[in-house]
Amino acid sequence: MSGESRETPVICKKLDRFVIRIGKAAAWSNCALVLAIILNVVLRYAFGKGQVWLEELQWHLYGLAVMIGLSYSQAVDSPIRVDILHQRFSRRGKAAWEIVGSLLFLLPWVVVLIWMGVDFWSESWRVDEASDSPLGLPFRWIIKAVIPISFALLGVAAVSRLISSIATLLAPRGVRHGS
Repeated sequence: MSGESRETPVICKKLDRFVIRIGKAAAWSNCALVLAIILNVVLRYAFGKGQVWLEELQWHLYGLAVMIGLSYSQAVDSPIRVDILHQRFSRRGKAAWEIVGSLLFLLPWVVVLIWMGVDFWSESWRVDEASDSPLGLPFRWIIKAVIPISFALLGVAAVSRLISSIATLLAPRGVRHGS
């Protein structure tokens, strides 16, 4: 795990491993995505029979990989950030910046998106939402469930990073914690 040292709090290591395992499992959906794309291209251009359900499956698989990838990138300490500012900070300065960013920006949005995502998913489940296309995929609620799940995982990764950053700030100078 990038940025992890021996002194990283044990709970952070466990939380990160949990998120990383799920991220690696979800990454396999990219193999299924490539196969779905190839199959759809062959069916369309070799046989003139494009399939709506394959097109929808493609965006479902892509959405799964991207949404779960958000939490994975946080757990391996490679989120998108303004590196021009971040690279200038000391280790403790970076930890303070992570705490401020997590508490003011990341975690509030995670909570909002979980809350709204659960409503979005539950309504889809309630009406048994399916594709608008007669030949599309049923059970649209499955892909909509990825929204609150992925943001919950992002929340787990963010809490891990927050704990690690707090540990870095509270550690006596010279003791290194993960960041």
